[in-house]
Amino acid sequence: MTDRATQRLRNGTRTWHQALESTEFAAAMLAGTLPLDRYVGQLAAYRVVLEALEAELARATCPSVASVWSPDLAKLPFLERDLRHFLALGAVLRPCPAATEFADEIRHSGATELLGYLYVLEGSTLGALFLLRYVTEAYRLTDGNGTSYYGSGDRARWAALTERLDRALGEPAVQDRVLAAAERAYRHVALISAELSVGLGSPAPEPV
Repeated sequence: MTDRATQRLRNGTRTWHQALESTEFAAAMLAGTLPLDRYVGQLAAYRVVLEALEAELARATCPSVASVWSPDLAKLPFLERDLRHFLALGAVLRPCPAATEFADEIRHSGATELLGYLYVLEGSTLGALFLLRYVTEAYRLTDGNGTSYYGSGDRARWAALTERLDRALGEPAVQDRVLAAAERAYRHVALISAELSVGLGSPAPEPV
């Protein structure tokens, strides 16, 4: 019997998921020491990525994509709301080459592969829910200002999405393509995190 698509995706990307949890960016966020510009930088990077992904998903005519994607999954409005808040406070948005590279790959991917990217990025908002209180406390954010994206995860919506993915991705060969895309998505997210982690770690010890 063929494994469910989401089971394969979860098992196939577990190592990537664990690696992201151990980045300097993640450690600083949990410690409450992540500079605000890095948090804003992540939101800006994800806006670049999701702008590309959601546009491609919306225009895709592939039946499997049409059966999975729905406008209520869009996260771009949350990111734009957060960024407007920080821009009004004087934040400066800097380019993130890793985000641009990811967006370029999305625009040149096959329709089914988009579902692998969607799996990773929608799933990441569940982790963001756990981190929401750290962000709120670190930057003293109130009334949801600046935390719309981190607060956008929804377990019921995730469950519905995974059910749709399992129905749409029954063929092993299709699952292979979507899993490969999910792995590439994690690689790109790791590169974004690496860019945002520069300078956050402890300085290397001086040679004796």
